[in-house]
Amino acid sequence: METSRARIRDTSGQDRAPATTAPARRRLRDPRIVAGIAGAVVLGLAAWVAAGWSSGGRSHDASRIRIAEVVRGDLVRDLSADGRVIAANSPTLYAIAGGTVALKVVAGDAVEKGQELAVIDSPELRSKLVQEESTLASLQGEANRAQLDARLTRSDAQKLLDQALIDEVAAERDVERYKRAFEGGAVSRNDYDRALDGLKKAEIGVASARQDFALQGQGAGIDASNKRLLAERQEAVVEELRRQVDALTLRAPFDGQVGQVQIAQGTNVAANAPILGVVDLSQFEVEIKVPESFARDLGIGMPAQVTSVGKQWPAEISAVSPEVVNGEVNARLRFADGQQPPGLRQNQRLSARIVLDTREDVLMVERGPFLEQEGGNFAYVVDGGSAQRRPIQAGASSLSAVEIVSGLQAGERIVVSGSDQFQQADRVRISGE
Repeated sequence: METSRARIRDTSGQDRAPATTAPARRRLRDPRIVAGIAGAVVLGLAAWVAAGWSSGGRSHDASRIRIAEVVRGDLVRDLSADGRVIAANSPTLYAIAGGTVALKVVAGDAVEKGQELAVIDSPELRSKLVQEESTLASLQGEANRAQLDARLTRSDAQKLLDQALIDEVAAERDVERYKRAFEGGAVSRNDYDRALDGLKKAEIGVASARQDFALQGQGAGIDASNKRLLAERQEAVVEELRRQVDALTLRAPFDGQVGQVQIAQGTNVAANAPILGVVDLSQFEVEIKVPESFARDLGIGMPAQVTSVGKQWPAEISAVSPEVVNGEVNARLRFADGQQPPGLRQNQRLSARIVLDTREDVLMVERGPFLEQEGGNFAYVVDGGSAQRRPIQAGASSLSAVEIVSGLQAGERIVVSGSDQFQQADRVRISGE
């Protein structure tokens, strides 16, 4: 019995805690579990990055954009441009008719007003002048003859009128004589009546002679006037031909210098062919090219300044081209009060400045492509590492700055260039800022 009791044990030896440490470690070392945990971490990071992107828009490198600060100050709307000196008066002389040209000067010669520069030999034009002068002499002779005929016609008509008046006076005397004789009983009633009839006939003759005198005088005057008008017309033709023949000799229109000579000595040229140019050295202007955006602000008489040899010379706008070429408009500056820099030459380069307007104490920012890309209606405002698209209103602009009317505050920073890559997104992320 004791032996059997000794073999029977209680369950205290079997009540032990399960050894779970080793299996749990083995499960943690399972590659599938490790891959699941790594995937969860990656998904978490992706969700965090996506959340950052959703809150900050697309991301762009700050080195590829230009950012400027909105400041308050005076906006001077001026225009600076490089120009070239041109002669204000530099006409080109043309051939009035075809012929052989004999040059009297060469390029660069100083000339005086009225000096001969070239002579065109045009036999055709000179022959035509002689013919027209002959026709003029003939027409003038016919006009003189018509005036003489008119005087003769008036003289004949006057003679007939005078004869009719004499007949009328004689008839009146006969009537008076027959009247006295009839009253004294010396003549019969029939004789007295015949005297009265003779008076009426004389009166009719006078009236007819007066009318013939007026009509013949008027007709003769019309013929003479027509012949005179024909002669005057031919005289005008001859005067024009004489002017053209005189214009065959090209003369200097003013004191100046011969410019470019466009033909060689003895060249046979056609009518209206350019011969040479004359430059007025006393009047120079400066031609500048203005960007199209500033063309509407330019006006004739607007003051300007031209810099030559370190000195500024007052000037004013004298002309603005009505057309745009390659995004630019040509304008001319004339020196004020006739004062111009000494020693100017054709095509000499000078710098010019035009003050368009001055606006004091305004919000402004550096000018950039954003003004044209967004039409001055939107700007990207930089805040930390992101930029938000905000509506603004731009005002006047100069070459370097633009006025901000509304939408921005002093101290804020905006993207002035490179915003075209944002594709008008509401919000973008800027890295490296």
